[in-house]
Amino acid sequence: MGGADPLTSKVGIVSRGKTADVDLEFLFAQVSVAEARVDTTPNCGNILAAVVPFALETGLVAARGEVTTMRVLTRNTGTLSDIEVRTPRGKIDYVGSTRIDGVPGTAAPVTIRFLEAAGSVCGSLLPTGNLVDRFEDVDVTCIDNGMPVVLMAAEALGVTGYEAREVLNANVELKQRLESIRLQAGPAMKWGNVAKKVVP
Repeated sequence: MGGADPLTSKVGIVSRGKTADVDLEFLFAQVSVAEARVDTTPNCGNILAAVVPFALETGLVAARGEVTTMRVLTRNTGTLSDIEVRTPRGKIDYVGSTRIDGVPGTAAPVTIRFLEAAGSVCGSLLPTGNLVDRFEDVDVTCIDNGMPVVLMAAEALGVTGYEAREVLNANVELKQRLESIRLQAGPAMKWGNVAKKVVP
């Protein structure tokens, strides 16, 4: 948590499951860096990937052989996932050759199988009922497959998608247009006013 950046100002609150079919419960909180606000509407796959290792390290749960699989309830959306980590000799293994683009180094894999994630926030996979909608003269697809998002071609916004983060952040016109699209998409996705939410 911290760093005064939306990518790192995140909190994962983890507890033991309250029912026999759930090992762990997880509540995700996105902490605003611009104002005193915390949003628990969305979820976060990156933080979700840390839930089982955290629970093993802190003794909330015990390892189950060479590979440990835990069922995790994400309380934000009510979705379930089965998370698998390597636990040789009963300890979490962090060493491995798995890599993610944009992340330095390699590590042991964390496998997440999402169960019934479609429509978990907005009620359906395509919450507007359309494959394509149009906001601000841009064709978009509004989708909820565990996280409400609005997809569009970079070229429709006058960018390539390969610009450095600093270049995109400095493009005030682009950010205003994206925010306008986002604010129109919220009600269309049957989610109401999303001005105070971090998604879609």
